[in-house]
Amino acid sequence: MVNQKVFTLAQVAQHKSNTDCWFIINGRVLNVTKFLEEHPGGAEVLIESAGKDATKDFDDIGHSKAAKSMLLKYQVGVLEGFIFRDVDIKEVVHEETRGKGMTASVIKNDKVTQYSKIVEFFVPLMVAGYFVYRSLTRDAESNY
Repeated sequence: MVNQKVFTLAQVAQHKSNTDCWFIINGRVLNVTKFLEEHPGGAEVLIESAGKDATKDFDDIGHSKAAKSMLLKYQVGVLEGFIFRDVDIKEVVHEETRGKGMTASVIKNDKVTQYSKIVEFFVPLMVAGYFVYRSLTRDAESNY
């Protein structure tokens, strides 16, 4: 965080319009004015957080690593008094650029899961069959 301009919360709070939109995420002061129209969630979402610390909102959404690395592009400084964790910015960017290939997950063949699928299919089928059987046998009994 060397050579970063330091801003107070009051200074950031002055930038809360659609023509001048700043907020704070994890102690980084971001000017996202140029990103407003590109934001997948719409400009309104960003403008609602303008001039404030939007860290909780950002984390609650569960942004991708690509979105997190974009923060650096819009950073104009740091929040006064914020203590950064031992995460190097270069490391975050490196992790994002390193894993550009496709990823896949393996679904484990679990016998309990297979059994529950069978039960979920056959139990309702058996219950429905029982009621159909009763209905047919009741009709047959009433005809005699």
